[in-house]
Amino acid sequence: MYAKYERLPMKDFGAEVRASMDVDQFLNQAVLLLDVQETTLEGIVDRMLQKVLDTKEPTFCITEAKAGLFTHDSMHILSRTIQGTYISEGGGFDYDQSWICAMCSLPSLQRRHVAIARLKAPANMGRTSHEVRFFILVLTPSKEKGTKNALETGRTFSTIFADMEFRQRLLEVHSEVDFNNILLKHAQDLGNEQSSQNKRLGNNENEADYESNYKCWFAKGLWDDIRRRASHYASDFKDGVKGHKTIHKTVSTTFFLYFACILPTIAFGALNDNNTNGMIGDVRKSIIGQTLGGLLFATLGGQPLVIIMTTAPLALYIKVIYSICEDFNLNFYAMYACVGLWNTFFLVVYAVCDASKLMTFSTRSTEEIFALFISIAFCVDAGRDVCKNFQKYYYAPACVEQETYLSKFSDWLDNSTNNNSQSLIALPDCKRENSLLFLLLMFGTVWLAVSLYNFNKTPYLQASKREMLADYALPVAVITLSFVGSFVFQDIQTEHFNFSTSISFNRGRFEELPWTAVVASLGLGFALSLLFFMDQNISAAMVNNPCNKLKKGPGYHLDLFVVGMLNGFLSLFGLPWMHGVLPHSPLHVRSLADVEERVEQGHIYEIIVKVRETRVTGIISHILIGLSIFLLPYPLGYIPIAVLNGLFLYMAVTSLNGNQMFERITLLFMEQTAYPPNHYIRRCPQRKIHVFTICQVIQLAAMCFFGFSPWPYVKMVFPVMILLLLPIRHKVIPYLIQEKFLEALDGEHQ
Repeated sequence: MYAKYERLPMKDFGAEVRASMDVDQFLNQAVLLLDVQETTLEGIVDRMLQKVLDTKEPTFCITEAKAGLFTHDSMHILSRTIQGTYISEGGGFDYDQSWICAMCSLPSLQRRHVAIARLKAPANMGRTSHEVRFFILVLTPSKEKGTKNALETGRTFSTIFADMEFRQRLLEVHSEVDFNNILLKHAQDLGNEQSSQNKRLGNNENEADYESNYKCWFAKGLWDDIRRRASHYASDFKDGVKGHKTIHKTVSTTFFLYFACILPTIAFGALNDNNTNGMIGDVRKSIIGQTLGGLLFATLGGQPLVIIMTTAPLALYIKVIYSICEDFNLNFYAMYACVGLWNTFFLVVYAVCDASKLMTFSTRSTEEIFALFISIAFCVDAGRDVCKNFQKYYYAPACVEQETYLSKFSDWLDNSTNNNSQSLIALPDCKRENSLLFLLLMFGTVWLAVSLYNFNKTPYLQASKREMLADYALPVAVITLSFVGSFVFQDIQTEHFNFSTSISFNRGRFEELPWTAVVASLGLGFALSLLFFMDQNISAAMVNNPCNKLKKGPGYHLDLFVVGMLNGFLSLFGLPWMHGVLPHSPLHVRSLADVEERVEQGHIYEIIVKVRETRVTGIISHILIGLSIFLLPYPLGYIPIAVLNGLFLYMAVTSLNGNQMFERITLLFMEQTAYPPNHYIRRCPQRKIHVFTICQVIQLAAMCFFGFSPWPYVKMVFPVMILLLLPIRHKVIPYLIQEKFLEALDGEHQ
């Protein structure tokens, strides 16, 4: 077969009069078929031709039309089609497989015809059309002027259907009237956008449009962030309640955030309480701190989709400060407050000096190394609790003694000649079943949550019910396994978190510290500010990733300023510090997103169509977290520690989705025929891919060494290690891998 591919520019609705005229004309005449049941190409075309020609072209033969549409009678391949293409990640292009436009010119036609079919289920129509949901059919007379021929008419409707968000809205309507209205409105919007010099088709709002006329460099980025986000402040609340499926998404995301935040808050509160011998943390104070911090940031932060929490690195840093205070006999509350205030000072300096612009050097590899470190940290925390539980119960001295007694008793029975003799042996109290239940609850939580999270990829139930189960995966898993642990196995002792019955807040008297401690706290505060700077900006960068298609712009400087001021307040009253956190922030974006599935050589992947950028979910979820203090001790007291660890593992597992570094690590153990057909596989030699992956693994191993080191003072170097990821990527890696391969492996997000 001979095939010819030609690049067609999208139609300019602002400059070409015929484009808008075509839409206006065919809206009244076009044939619309909604929820077509046919799944074969021939069946869909037959259905559309019958609808078009039987009523409007009675003298025309369907067989003649099919001869013009297909290459051969026995080979149903469309002869002339238009498809959308998009720039793929790392370069090159891929086909937009969710729609296709077929066209032909026939001599016996009297006038042009357009038919649009929305399929009930995705149909496979060929190599580059595996997931077609919309089929556009264009029929024109052979003798037609250039601006009205099949190609130009097809370009008009193809330009309209190239917009993913527009197609998503068409999937949601239920009537032809609504379908027509959305089509007409989108054509008008295209004309308005393409007539404007500042806005073009497919582009998000240009951040430069919001730059102020503030000439001084001092705090320019901060003022620009405030001005940009202030213009969207009202819509940040409207977008949480307005739109198709928005209420459902808002409610499910709110419950997801509630469980995803309250349980780690409880776990880290217990960890801080244990690390500092009750000096800081405690579950109640951690809940109060999380509520205050989360509400303030969700209300005033520049990017409300970022979630702030206390994290494992912060818990380790607090333990370092406590160890220093123990070694030098210092007041811990005063030292903690002083370090926190120095941290606030440096963060405010970073914000007003536009230091976040340094994050332009942060590439995908830096973000993914840090994201994998956080996943490993979750797994390490869960593994430590498992080891402690097994040491306490499974390998307890009582169990060893019991084995000795049972061995001696077995020998006595074998050697005894008196069958009627009886003996009572008091066995030590061994509770190995506690450890087995711990594993059951922890891995049960992971299994149930991950199974429900991936349920929308199964053929069971209806699409809406599958999506609902996926959205509520975490709450369902936590509640179910907590019930199993606390009631089904109530005869077996399970570990629960501790909490105090009273709350006291005392301001840290940092002014009473000796000057040497103040100087030392300056160094600690500076190192801590580096940790905050990198963690906060990396979390925000992953949220603002262009793949998420956010439209309201970022607020890096404003975020840093709000986090700095917030942590200064928390430091004074001995509450745990907090900053932007992974993987909660990217998962928050994913929970509020509408997605579209695509197929590439048998590999299915999802892309985000739009995200509801709202403050509502963050505010409501943290109000619920604040009210949870009244749920202590019951029912929150029924949540076993094992379920909390299961939550950590679930967050670690789900954060691996879309992480290319983890994907490339798996390639090291995979046969080449199973490699996915993604952009870097096509553009880079296999050896270069593995070299880049090994370089990332070495950096990750160094971070793990300093982050999980048993020596407290070594952990102080950890923030510096995060900052070193930037120069290593830009100064060392290019000596090992050519720039053209780095562009494919670690290029800008598309």
